[in-house]
Amino acid sequence: MVSVLFVCLGNICRSPMAEAIFRAKVEEENLDETIEVDSAGTGDWHVGKKPHEGTLAILREHNIKSDGLVARQFHVEDKKYDYIVAMDASNEQNMKDILDLDDHGKVFKLLDFVDDSPDKDVPDPYYTGNFQEVYELVESGCSRLLNTIKKDNHLKEGNTYGK
Repeated sequence: MVSVLFVCLGNICRSPMAEAIFRAKVEEENLDETIEVDSAGTGDWHVGKKPHEGTLAILREHNIKSDGLVARQFHVEDKKYDYIVAMDASNEQNMKDILDLDDHGKVFKLLDFVDDSPDKDVPDPYYTGNFQEVYELVESGCSRLLNTIKKDNHLKEGNTYGK
């Protein structure tokens, strides 16, 4: 099983959006038995809450399920994930501060997977209000991340991990 954790600040906007989009892509390729997906926030302000209404609205607009998305906080135990994907440099640094030094090789920023992206940080729509822009960036990043995971782990549609 390959595991992916998306992380933002409060786990109500960007990371649950990424979790839902990535989960939909994984299911579309019949890899849901092979790839586990979750999300968390570095802060604890929204623990136990559902995603921001702007996130839920953009997911509905694109027919992406948001069932079961509930905010939780990132903890050192989350180092168990194979890919820990931050939405911006601040989240990335916060996670690196929490994790042991030898875990840094599995921490990435989502837009690091998008070679042609001029920006490497996904802006926080909690402050900007631009959920459409965030959706487009996250969707692109999730597509490229899934391709990387498939290549790195020799996965093909419907195949199980490592086969």
